[in-house]
Amino acid sequence: MRGLGALGLGVLLVLVPPPAPAETYTAMLSVRRALGSEGRLLRRLRAYLREESGRLRRLARFYEKVQALHQDPKASVDNPLLAFSLIKRLHSDWPNVIYSDEATENTQALHDGFKEVEQELPGAEDLDGAARALMRLQDVYALSVKGMANGVFQRAGAGWPPLYSPSRRVSLSADDCFHVGKVAYDTGDYYHSIAWLEEAVGLFRLSYGSWNPEDRSSLEDALDHLAFSYFMAGNISHALSLSKEFLHYDPSNRRVARNVVKYEKLLEMGTATSPRPLQRPNGTRLQSRDAYEELCQRSGGQPSLEQFPRLSCSYETNGSPYLLLQPAKKEVVQIQPYVALYHDFVSDTEAETIKGLAGPWLQRSVVASGEKQQKAEYRISKSAWLKDTADPVVRALEQRIAAVTGLDLRPPYAEYLQVVNYGLGGHYEPHFDHATGGRCLQAEPCQRGTVVPTGLTVPTPSLLGQSRKSPLYRMKSGNRIATVMIYLSAVEAGGSTAFIYANFSVPVVKNAALFWWNLRRNGDGDGDTLHAGCPVLAGDKWVANKWIHEHGQEFRRPCSTNAQD
Repeated sequence: MRGLGALGLGVLLVLVPPPAPAETYTAMLSVRRALGSEGRLLRRLRAYLREESGRLRRLARFYEKVQALHQDPKASVDNPLLAFSLIKRLHSDWPNVIYSDEATENTQALHDGFKEVEQELPGAEDLDGAARALMRLQDVYALSVKGMANGVFQRAGAGWPPLYSPSRRVSLSADDCFHVGKVAYDTGDYYHSIAWLEEAVGLFRLSYGSWNPEDRSSLEDALDHLAFSYFMAGNISHALSLSKEFLHYDPSNRRVARNVVKYEKLLEMGTATSPRPLQRPNGTRLQSRDAYEELCQRSGGQPSLEQFPRLSCSYETNGSPYLLLQPAKKEVVQIQPYVALYHDFVSDTEAETIKGLAGPWLQRSVVASGEKQQKAEYRISKSAWLKDTADPVVRALEQRIAAVTGLDLRPPYAEYLQVVNYGLGGHYEPHFDHATGGRCLQAEPCQRGTVVPTGLTVPTPSLLGQSRKSPLYRMKSGNRIATVMIYLSAVEAGGSTAFIYANFSVPVVKNAALFWWNLRRNGDGDGDTLHAGCPVLAGDKWVANKWIHEHGQEFRRPCSTNAQD
């Protein structure tokens, strides 16, 4: 469940200073800040190289001078001046070269510069999170690992056009591929570790024997991890050949030597099983994963008007004087569930203002788990909450939302505006915005008629919205009746909003607002609103969410005479 406890968080905007940099990979704004930190390090390194280059030029002149003396047949220590110079060089000049104060000062300046930004730098969690983001993109968009390593975002298999063509292709190093594979390896995910470690081994082989300051791993490391990955996948013969290759480079490694003996015995005894097909792990237990990913892969998700003649585009005033001079540009993209897209809902200036207001307050987005909130891998983003008093732009936006929807947004009938910035491969797996019955909250993406790990069956759509244990109800304003989601930025690829059961997706349309009803008129949750934020393949995705509650809307969206509606 997104955005629980919004009212309390809104108060914190006034009382609490901005959070310290953390979890860089969870928001592109944080990644951009990290780029600024690297820029400062780059300037320090440039100064270091300039000073060191001058020192090395002076060392070269010293070397050439002494070398010339050694090669001059007429130079003899019988000459007292040459003898004095030799003694002085050995006593003073050479120690000065070896124990150079200037070299120490240059290095210390570089160390000091690093310490200045060290607290702002990404940590191990960020590096692992970024690796998982690449694997997520690989999975959801069916990308070729070899292509990704070469800087190409293309589906595996022949004949597919690139999903994204960057203006400048950036390839991954052997060490980069090794780290991605190692993250998968450490969690027992050999489906991903084998693909990425294969790329690492291939690249390390090409550069074996040459030192690279960017490499913290080696060909031996990659061979070792890849061999064990293949062993765990049941491919003993390939694990054996990789281990033998390892011993070619490091014959003294006893552990790998023992592994070779073990693999050979398994093959000789015939007890080794045939290689098992690698199965992609389904850590999120999404039974709708295939449908979700197929929708994310679509370049354009809306059905045609010929297929659905009731879909329409229109200028709407909704009977509001606020919209008389500038009606809303409304596109109905789906009838069931009812979903409308309002084009040019905000201006570029308004979007930038909202992003600027939220930026300093972004914190890792959380989801509901029972009555608590927690971080989750199926939601990678940072978010902040803005009151309508934060800026006139926010107040005007609230008035515009009220005019377009015809709903009452006065507290406590709606939550504060939530601004979200998605991170590397940022996504939000299938979920409902409204509170659902039983245990089907955002701790486990909801499925119709499935069984969650707790052993409790998820209720059918007719029971949705009946739970009163959700933190939403602490607001004492009922369930979330409607969602307005505003795209504050464009993205280069990915990031669509996919409605799983309704089988359509809406691509990111900059400055547009997406609107849908979460509840039916009888107050039950609409099961067809199960939706997801597809991973951002390339770009900086910002959205603003406004969740409107059912209390206060009794006469604005009255119940139907049909109890099933």
